[in-house]
Formats: sequence, structure tokens, C-alpha cells
Amino acid sequence: MRIVVAEDLYLLRDGLVRLLETFGHEVVATAATGPETLHALLTHRPDVAVVDVRMPPTNTDEGLTAALSARREVPGLPVLILSQHVEQLYARELIADQAGGVGYLLKDSVFDADQFIDALERVAAGGTALDPAVVTKLLARPAAEPHLARLTERERSVLALMAEGLSNSAIAQRLFLSDSAISKYTTTTFDKLGIQADDSANRRVLAVLAYLKV
Repeated sequence: MRIVVAEDLYLLRDGLVRLLETFGHEVVATAATGPETLHALLTHRPDVAVVDVRMPPTNTDEGLTAALSARREVPGLPVLILSQHVEQLYARELIADQAGGVGYLLKDSVFDADQFIDALERVAAGGTALDPAVVTKLLARPAAEPHLARLTERERSVLALMAEGLSNSAIAQRLFLSDSAISKYTTTTFDKLGIQADDSANRRVLAVLAYLKV
């Protein structure tokens, strides 16, 4: 994959570049500020970008706003946010365009290279990879409760893991259920959320968006 890495800390940026190249990917550009990030994303239009939230010049939300601006110019541009912080408003906006290809991981929750690369590849393929803490933040508002009332507790558990980007097999292992049981739960969940089979849409992504009610 062709990848842009946007991270202001040199050691972490260099480490990410080396990691990605070790797995056979090409880093086409790096960025250390918000403006550099936006320029790199629009110039190179990578297969996926790894972007930090807080970057110079103000170290607030430049990285995330650059990613949002780039996705408005290039709909569906895959972006994986890798940060120490959950910016609730912008995280919701990032996934609200229903184009898929979004991820939001907390740096402290990434425990090995395979986990990170797997999340990055899911995002590049148009899927989602959301940290459980991010999902919790997005759901932490009263408006979400009536929407979630349609689903059983088990269906909510399955959908929360789906939001993290897990496959049916991985969800089955996490919940100690069979693959066929998870398949049944996902089907009933799609039905309850009114998501019909459609070759032009990723039903798992649409289900996650409906679940988060963005």
C-alpha cells in the first residue's frame, strides 16, 4: 500500500515508517504539521494515511481537521487516526460521511505490530477500526439510548466488536460463540437497523454508523 504518515514526534514518525516498510508497504510522504498533512494527503492521495490528532502549529486538532478536509476533497480517502486523545466531535464527523475507510486507535491500546497492520489494512479496504474507548465516547450521550433499544444486549455486543473491525470469526472467539451464531446475530442486527443487502454498500460499515448514530 501507498501510505502517508502524519506525526509530529520524530521518533514515533520514524518508527512508524520503518514498521510499515518492514511489512512491505511504501511510505510516499511524511508530515509533521497540520498544513503539511493536508498537502501530503491531497498531493499523494494514498491508499491509506496514519494521522495523529494534535499537531503543530497549535497542537490541538490540526491532524484530525486536515484528515477531515482531505476526505471532503477526496471522498472515502482511507484514514486511520492514531492518537493519545479521543476528540469526540471530530471522531463522529470523521465517520459520518458513510464513505467508510476510517479508523481511530489510541496509541496506548496498540500492543503489537500485527494488530496495527491488521487495522490499517481493514481501513484501506474501506472498513472500520475503532478503539473500544472511542466507541464508548461516541455512545456516551442520552440521544443514543432510544436507538440502541432496538437491539438485544448480545446484538449490541456483537456490533460493538464489529465497530472495532473484527471479523465474524474473531467476534465468535471473543464472545465464546460459534461462527454460525455470530452470523445469525449480524443478520438480525442488519434487519433491525434497516440495512438491506446491497452490493454497492458495505453493510458492516453502515451498521456501525447506524449503531453510533452519527
